[in-house]
Amino acid sequence: MSSRLESSEALWNRSHLDLRSDEIVAQILDRGSVSDWRELYRLARGDAELRERIRQIVLRVPLPWPHFWLAALANLGETIDWNVPMPRGDFL
Repeated sequence: MSSRLESSEALWNRSHLDLRSDEIVAQILDRGSVSDWRELYRLARGDAELRERIRQIVLRVPLPWPHFWLAALANLGETIDWNVPMPRGDFL
């Protein structure tokens, strides 16, 4: 898969991009740039499996902007339960 994400600084500790890895997707969601997030959104637009994996990661991994990602998924047509509690983390 050729993608602008291959050169993302969020993947500083990875040798290659593999969006089948939940750990790599979580790393992009957590540490990616706005440009990285746009590219991930573009890829998710055409990949229902990637959208579901993003949803699962957002619901179980503490991220700085979980509702942002849920809104992005809702915009792509995914059904979102807005009442599900988000994982908490220390972002200070």
